[in-house]
Amino acid sequence: MITHLVKLFRALNSDDSPAQISMGLVAGLIVGLTPFFSLHNLFILLIVCVFRIHIASFFLSFALFSAVAYLLGFIMVGIGESLLTNDALTVFWTSLYQSDFWRLSHYNNTLTLGSFTLSMALALPMFFFFKVLVIKYRVSLLAWVEKTRLVQALKASTWFSKIFAIYSATDR
Repeated sequence: MITHLVKLFRALNSDDSPAQISMGLVAGLIVGLTPFFSLHNLFILLIVCVFRIHIASFFLSFALFSAVAYLLGFIMVGIGESLLTNDALTVFWTSLYQSDFWRLSHYNNTLTLGSFTLSMALALPMFFFFKVLVIKYRVSLLAWVEKTRLVQALKASTWFSKIFAIYSATDR
């Protein structure tokens, strides 16, 4: 976990694209909010591995939003229940359940459907929100963080330089 945190801060301070970092955060949001052993999470993991998405931000976001999912569980179950019990969608859900592929996706489960719906609704706005945050951090907050006494003391300490050297060596 500390490795991923160090890598995320290095990415925030480097020339990595803000879009790559925010895509990692959004992918972690989707996987973190939904039940882990879901078909759509396998697809998200495939996307993370194939495209240039920042892995450390994905893992940190996954851990953060997994904790948030416990707090929002009742809301996600309510969303899923309202979608599954909607009379206008009964024929749609029945036709999906008749297909083997859609049966594997477990969208007949209120938590799975509600969390997937919520995470998809949040994905695009959160992508732009995270992207703006990364850009704002690099423009205004980075200079202030570099000047703080804590960061200067950490950079001056041999302990920090050894830890940073270890994590830098594992990047290669």
